Amino acid sequence: MTYFITVQIIFAYILDLIIGDPEWLPHPIVLIGKAIEILEKGITKVITNKKVAGIILVFLVVVGTYFFVFILIGLAARLHWIFGIIVSIYFVFVSLSVKDLAVETNRVYTSLNRNNLSLARKNLSRIVGRDTGDLNEREIVRASVETVAENTVDGIISPIFFAFIGGAPLAMAYKAINTLDSMVGYKNERYIDLGWAAAKLDDVVNFTPARISMALIPIASFISGKGFRDSIRIISRDRKKHASPNSGISEAAFAGALGVRLGGTNYYERKLVEKPCIGDAEKPLELSDIKDSIRIMYVCSALSIAFCCCIKLLIK
Repeated sequence: MTYFITVQIIFAYILDLIIGDPEWLPHPIVLIGKAIEILEKGITKVITNKKVAGIILVFLVVVGTYFFVFILIGLAARLHWIFGIIVSIYFVFVSLSVKDLAVETNRVYTSLNRNNLSLARKNLSRIVGRDTGDLNEREIVRASVETVAENTVDGIISPIFFAFIGGAPLAMAYKAINTLDSMVGYKNERYIDLGWAAAKLDDVVNFTPARISMALIPIASFISGKGFRDSIRIISRDRKKHASPNSGISEAAFAGALGVRLGGTNYYERKLVEKPCIGDAEKPLELSDIKDSIRIMYVCSALSIAFCCCIKLLIK
């Protein structure tokens, strides 16, 4: 059974590398997002305590996602075991965002390479939460590298990790947590209490994958021809500077590998947010850093599969 699940995950990973996230393919994350919107409105009408409402919202979405996928795979398998495998592979496949992250970030790169700053800002707005309308080229490059660094954990290492632990249902439950955090996990007036549970749970579930990235990203950097020792050095020095207990690790790893400084001034809904600087500015941020970060991300994704396969086989 261990080998069976491992082969399914590897197949799903390869499928993601080949086709990514085509617009014609239905994506369950969209349905999860719609469910969150509907449940948020319904729960907050009934429960006035926003923290309690947030806990209930998280429970319903995460547990509901897990059992929906679990039951769907079971029903498909009852028709024929091949159908069960196909559905399982599909859900692991949609939990990954290796190629999609590369495609979206490459759009930003291409726009900048053609000196189309307005298009670069527009493309960047598809993958980051910050305001992009007034960013200059260097700030766009920084935002691109930061989102690749963060999503190397959130969109790759974590779903792979949970897929190996609990198959497609757990991988999708993780994506539900991640989606909750991206939708309600804000520290603004509306979500500071309602999104508390989502933000805390996201920190908890990403804790181990983020620590795995402490080893994988420097190794991926070395394979990609970037700074292995500096990646480790900046992780050790700067990983705790970030407000998130997890995002600081991957950002520090990428900053050290590329020899750049990340963090600084950002605007969210026109509100200034100063983030601590991570890394040393051994060189200014430049266009090639986007390509280098994508390369590291790709190598890290393969290392994640290899690492989880080895652990799974050793445990069994």
